Amino acid sequence: MTNATLAPVLRPGRDADAEGFIALIGDSWDEYPGNILDVDGELPELRALASYFAKSGGMLWAVEQDGAITGMIGTKPLVEGAWELCKVYTRPALRGTGMAQTMLTTAEDYARAHGGTRMKLWSDTRFDRAHRFYEKQGYVRVGPLRVLNDLSMSIEYCYEKPLTGTIVERLDAAGANAAIPAFAAILKACVDAGASVSFLPPLPRDTATAFWTRAASAAAQGKRILLAGWVDGTLAGTVTLDLDTPPNQPHRADVGKLLVHPDARRRGLARLLMERLEAEARAAGRSLLVLDTKEGDGAEPLYRAMGWTEAGRVPDFAMNGDGSLSATIFFWKKL
Repeated sequence: MTNATLAPVLRPGRDADAEGFIALIGDSWDEYPGNILDVDGELPELRALASYFAKSGGMLWAVEQDGAITGMIGTKPLVEGAWELCKVYTRPALRGTGMAQTMLTTAEDYARAHGGTRMKLWSDTRFDRAHRFYEKQGYVRVGPLRVLNDLSMSIEYCYEKPLTGTIVERLDAAGANAAIPAFAAILKACVDAGASVSFLPPLPRDTATAFWTRAASAAAQGKRILLAGWVDGTLAGTVTLDLDTPPNQPHRADVGKLLVHPDARRRGLARLLMERLEAEARAAGRSLLVLDTKEGDGAEPLYRAMGWTEAGRVPDFAMNGDGSLSATIFFWKKL
């Protein structure tokens, strides 16, 4: 006989899983200093968690492996299409296996199927591993911190993202910083697919991350407007507006890094990003926008269709991945 380990199974959670849920949460909290789990004093719903979610109109799932609870996730409706992601925990053995992604996808799909248009979650500021996971899944930080005044002295970040449709939003400093991993993945995918945006393929992930770290810093300083675009819950596009112009050009701004992940194209995201960018430029008091793009690039027809005027082109301006040279076209638009 062998002691083979069974594959983990994601199934609906049950009230009878209470002991396993409590042990999982307690062990997860023990990974970070200062956390105190007082079930009966602060989290009595853990004694019958499936019923708790059912009464709120939500759903709870458990990951079971070899008869033990090794993961959990829940979601419940809030107001006006918003849903909350709750109680997301996994055992260390499940990390890196893709199970957390499966759990999250299952919860998001359930919310969508029941009218959810936006997902929200709160995460303790100490849970840095969880933050990295959420940020890779297209969640960005929004709003102020939340102080719980519990035994653990918890302070929490709020993360959100749209779940449905093609949505563009402006990111504040916290949101821009949280979006760095997703933006780095988009930039790498676009460059590796042949986009001419100042880099050559194959683009190292560290280089892409460093670029967006600088961009997020500029956004935090008010020198740059940073927009993010989601397609059905996936952070798939971005564009920036550089406001850091010389003193004699306070009316002008530079458009940069219009990017849409290759897997999300032909969904109208690029146009929506540019439309929102122009609105943000007007609100910032800018009346003249300029940009440049490689001749023949996929965005060129979009710029022309949206009323941008060609100012001229410079031959052999940029190098392609194969070493050949391409012309770059300069465009301007008055708002």
